[in-house]
Amino acid sequence: MLMQTVRPNIVQAIRAFRVDDLMSAAQDLGHHFLYANLAEASSKPEVLESIAKAFLFPAHFGKNLDALYDCMTDLVNKSGAQAGFVVVLEQLPDNAKFDREAREQLLDVFRDASDYWGERKIPFRCFYSFQ
Repeated sequence: MLMQTVRPNIVQAIRAFRVDDLMSAAQDLGHHFLYANLAEASSKPEVLESIAKAFLFPAHFGKNLDALYDCMTDLVNKSGAQAGFVVVLEQLPDNAKFDREAREQLLDVFRDASDYWGERKIPFRCFYSFQ
């Protein structure tokens, strides 16, 4: 029921949603739930490394935004049919090493992934919060 109020392909601030509720909603829908708590990350390389570990990316992950996009789209698409995704990026850094521009570049990757899955009629919802 929770996801009925959220567009199927969107990247948005987590706002009033709780992580546990998002996880339950993903399970109810049969969607993948991908969660990364980035509280310990303070730079772009640390953010990418944290996401790669949390999302179980392959060892050959290039730790750059292009590789992140590839892992969120092509790699997953090649693994077979997908029901949908709920992604949570909790506590994105907000500091000089990971400034607004870096955050927007990262979120743009998830927006592009949302568009990629949307073109395939597969829900991809990404929620984020800042430290």
